Amino acid sequence: MAVTMNDTDRFEAFMPRLEAIAYRLLGSASDAEDAVQDTFLRWQAADVDRIEVPEAWLTKVLTNLCLNQLTSARARRETYVGQWLPEPLLAGDPMLGPADTVEQRESVSYAVLTLMERLSPNERVVYVLREAFGYPHREVAEILDISESACQQIFHRAKKHVAAGKPRTEIDEAAAQRIVEEFLAAATSGRTEPLVRLLTEDAISIGDGGGKVPARAKAFEGAVAVAKFMRGLFKPSEAKRAYVGGSPDIYISTANGAPAVVVVVDDRVVGVMCLEITDEGIVAFRNQVNPDKLERATRQWATRDHGDPLLKAF
Repeated sequence: MAVTMNDTDRFEAFMPRLEAIAYRLLGSASDAEDAVQDTFLRWQAADVDRIEVPEAWLTKVLTNLCLNQLTSARARRETYVGQWLPEPLLAGDPMLGPADTVEQRESVSYAVLTLMERLSPNERVVYVLREAFGYPHREVAEILDISESACQQIFHRAKKHVAAGKPRTEIDEAAAQRIVEEFLAAATSGRTEPLVRLLTEDAISIGDGGGKVPARAKAFEGAVAVAKFMRGLFKPSEAKRAYVGGSPDIYISTANGAPAVVVVVDDRVVGVMCLEITDEGIVAFRNQVNPDKLERATRQWATRDHGDPLLKAF
């Protein structure tokens, strides 16, 4: 059946929500875009006039497509080079979706997206649809073709897994901004001690280069080890400038609702460092440098006024 302009408009009205769901389920903006496009193709092929509740129909189609991707992604990540991290979304990206509640904001945070990688596909679906989007257990159960009681059990299990790894008490945005500024000043000072004072004892640093950009396969663990790595990372060198194609500009920004350091060369985002900050200090650095996972960030960066860089590195 040929799709009409009205049918397309109806689908586009649901697109922002579908993209936000798919991103939370997959942790990849490009995969989320593909899943939403495949959902549209199925919408085109359906007799849409017979679909009583379009949102429910589209959510179920999208969820099943994402479930298939999550299952195959587990196999792909077994052969992934180095650490796998989600694709970061910069402030203002519409794919971040709703952020009206604590649950919605947490569900798209880089820390929780990373934690959700530990969940089974069904656990992730139930957690995202229930926690972030408020779908009743009855509707989630229908989407997954399971009983409502089973859905509730899966949700409680998933929520317990995520809660066990969630960060300690977070601090307000202004304090976080100040700590990021202090971190960059310490990282470029050439000294380890100021960095150690900003970190928690169990701080970690994880990098995702996807085999395309050098990134250590194993995380740095502990304040001293992380501080030494950061000191070396921000130490200027001609080799680093040659590798990234110039002298990078360093900006303080926000990614997935949390403080981030964005590294830009000639308007191309070459790195996004997401910081997890609590009232005890910096708990984690999750560094995305895989160019495939920075294409959307580069496009978004080009459309926004980001002011002057805080400093130049390397």
